[in-house]
Order: sequence, then C-alpha cells, then structure tokens
Amino acid sequence: MQPSKPIVWGIYIFSAIVYALVIILHELPGAESAPAFTSFQPLLHASLNGTCFILLIASLTFIKKGNVQMHKRLNSLAMLLSVVFLLSYVVYHYFAGDTEYLGDFKGIYIFILVTHIFLAGLSLPFILLAYYYGFIGNLVKHKRMVRFVYPIWLYVTFTGVIVYLFLAPYYA
Repeated sequence: MQPSKPIVWGIYIFSAIVYALVIILHELPGAESAPAFTSFQPLLHASLNGTCFILLIASLTFIKKGNVQMHKRLNSLAMLLSVVFLLSYVVYHYFAGDTEYLGDFKGIYIFILVTHIFLAGLSLPFILLAYYYGFIGNLVKHKRMVRFVYPIWLYVTFTGVIVYLFLAPYYA
C-alpha cells in the first residue's frame, strides 16, 4: 500500500512540534514547586525505556520466527509506551527541571547523554515512519527503514536506562 502524504507530513509536523516543545521546555522558567508525583517519574521513565528495549528485542525475535501478529502487537505496545514516556517527560521537566550529574564519571555520562538525546531526536520521525509503513503493509519501505532505525531505537531505550542509573543518586 502507498503511504498517505497527509499522514507522512503529519509525522514530520508532529516531530517538529516535539523538538520545539523539548527546546522550549528547557528554556522556560520551571515551576516554583514540583508536585509529589514527580519524585516517581525518573524511575517511571527508566522503566518505560527498559520495557521498550525488551519489547523491541522480543519483536525482532517474533518477526524472525514469522509471527507477524505478535511482532505488530509488541511494536504497537512499544510505540504506546514511548508516547506515555514523552508525555511524562514533558510534565516532569516542566515541574522538576534538569538534574545535574555530580559523580566521578562525568565524561562517560556526558557522552551517553549527548548521544542519547541526539539520536532520540534524530530518530523520532524515522521510527514513526517505519511503524506507519509496517502498519499499512508497505513492507519494502518498512524493512528499508527498520534496518537503520531499529538499532538506534534500541540504543536510545537502553541509554535512557543508563542515564537514569547515573542520575538516580541526585534526584531530589
């Protein structure tokens, strides 16, 4: 099936809005006080990232075994959890701001954080497009994109957990 141009444009527009929102979020003055629920969000974010990582590995396993239905279900769940993560991330950073790493491995932390952020932003529209192509049954485009974006999505979900582990001692 051929992709719908309005949906493809919608993916690009959505990605641009997400980029703008994240940039603006870090430039806005934060809230004066954070609600109590924000203290649980960093662990939630790490859990969502870790779960997505596992779902993506399982999804690959199922498609290699020819189980397309389970592959679709796992990818849909990973996509849903990623949306929940994104919404929670925005809420958390609005109320709680950024957390500074004060440990001994700052160089390693900065490298992981920068590559995590850069690749998360870069891959967003391609993850959405690859999912969309698979959803509509355009397997040629889906496979072509997944070859490149799947390892990046794995890296982003894995390093999301690693960033949490670095910062866990410093959350307020």
